Amino acid sequence: MLYLISFTVFCSTLLLALALSRLLLGSRSIVAERMAALLPTHKAARLFPEVESGTWAAKLRRIGERVKLPQKEHSRYRKNLVAAGFHRDSVYVFLGSKILLALLLPLPYLLLIAAPRQAYFDSVPLLILLGCAIVGYLLPSYWLYAKVKSRQLVIFHTLPDLLDLVTLCVEAGLSMDAALVRGADTPQFEQNALTQEIRQATMEIRAGKPRTEAFKDMAERTMVEDIKSFTTMLSQTERFGTSLSQALRSFSDELRTKRRQLAEEAAAKTTIKLIFPLVFAIFPALLVVVLGPAVVQIARVFK
Repeated sequence: MLYLISFTVFCSTLLLALALSRLLLGSRSIVAERMAALLPTHKAARLFPEVESGTWAAKLRRIGERVKLPQKEHSRYRKNLVAAGFHRDSVYVFLGSKILLALLLPLPYLLLIAAPRQAYFDSVPLLILLGCAIVGYLLPSYWLYAKVKSRQLVIFHTLPDLLDLVTLCVEAGLSMDAALVRGADTPQFEQNALTQEIRQATMEIRAGKPRTEAFKDMAERTMVEDIKSFTTMLSQTERFGTSLSQALRSFSDELRTKRRQLAEEAAAKTTIKLIFPLVFAIFPALLVVVLGPAVVQIARVFK
């Protein structure tokens, strides 16, 4: 028994070490990832991810157009979809997917469990079917929420670096609009969510919309507080005639400080998050290794 426990622990440790070494050695270095990001890609830049024009998308759109929701909730879904990077008209596809999942998710339980037992109208199967339908209806909303948070995080981490490039361009003699276009055309940020929003704002400015309104619309689309602060800073700079390069540099430094503080906060939370893996994964294996031989010896004594 002792040899079996020791051999099991040894094999588990060996497999874990091999998996970790493969993960660490197989991943690219930071320098290689940054060099790959600097290389230009041949993909056409899109303003927003487009909804695939397939048969399923068309069907989901027809289903979503028949859903009657309150105007406030419909507007909330539309704003969240725009903040996630989709077009505002994709709200009908989103509503159709909610209805479809609410109908399809209870089917496995209905066909595999309730139908063989012929328990269609019992209280427990009805509750389970209702719960599956509710989960299917809410699942796209949770996915959309995660998508919005992920895109906002990308914009938050990209904004200080992009503002540094814009500051250099402004100090070199370019105007604010030209500096934003030049920073958005950098290969490092070509497919970034922030540069896509900046391209949209610059297109609106070229079409005749005032710069402040264009950036306010960008802040409303992304729902990022730092973009709103950036818009306020630009409007105040234009109103009071202060140095634009100095304002951009100060704002980027504040964002970088905020990003560092958030990283320190996340690092401080790791000690609490490590408690559960230590208690449920590492300590039992350690107890088996340390106390296993003693338990075997005690069992032999009391035989």
